[in-house]
Amino acid sequence: MRHLTAICILLSAGVGVLGASDWHETVGEMFKNEQWAPAQHLLEAVVAREPNNADAWARLGETHLHRNQGEPAVEPMEKAVALDPNNANYQRHLGDAYGLSAQQASFFSKTGWAVKCKAAYLKAVELDPKSVTNRRSLLEFYRQAPGFAGGGMDLAYAEAAEIRKLDPTAGEIEFGNLYASEKKFPEATAAFESALKSTPDSYAALYQIGRLAAIGQADAGRGLVCLRRCLELPVPKGQPDFSPVQWRLGNILERQGDKAGARAAYEAAVKADPHFAPAAESLKKLGE
Repeated sequence: MRHLTAICILLSAGVGVLGASDWHETVGEMFKNEQWAPAQHLLEAVVAREPNNADAWARLGETHLHRNQGEPAVEPMEKAVALDPNNANYQRHLGDAYGLSAQQASFFSKTGWAVKCKAAYLKAVELDPKSVTNRRSLLEFYRQAPGFAGGGMDLAYAEAAEIRKLDPTAGEIEFGNLYASEKKFPEATAAFESALKSTPDSYAALYQIGRLAAIGQADAGRGLVCLRRCLELPVPKGQPDFSPVQWRLGNILERQGDKAGARAAYEAAVKADPHFAPAAESLKKLGE
């Protein structure tokens, strides 16, 4: 960490000790270790030295996104897109920047940001229509945005259908998530089970069945099986890790009257992540 910080200071001072391949490697290592602030400082120095480097601008924008900084991410992502307008990934991240800005903006500014978010996601899909990631971003926009801002569940379901054409498992999971968001729990469970037929170890589908069981909307026994299988699998990027899985296990066991089993699951969740508040709260209530 000290070495990386020293590099940032040198770059910021204009020494220019890193070549193109060097900063790529260094930033890659920082991203891997989630060192967003040092990466941001390094990249600010790089774009000052290389103002026409689209990749550096895009990576700088990503550091702000990872730090939950909506508006600060907009300018670097807009610069990246201006320099390379046909890059679908840049367009998607620009949509992420607009979307996060919409979430963090005042009521009167939200719609403007949302309109820009939708346009960027649509462009990303236009540039790379076979990307499930791009289509998932557009789907989430449709699901979350109000109709006056361009959202709508009918559009979200249509996007899920497109994803299913590209990746049947991913598509079924998206249908399941949409059904669950509308409290259509039998349909959601069926969609997740369909995903498991094609991909038996789909972590996302296993977890979601367990989650539905934990809230009393799916078979408890099946939920336990699915969550315990999650604990045997590597956690995919973006999916709930060990602590939420153990918490959901505890929820099911508690509903079944197995307080000892529930306590053990909650304790395991807290031990794995002392900052995971839901498990700590459940453990506290169990002891009352």
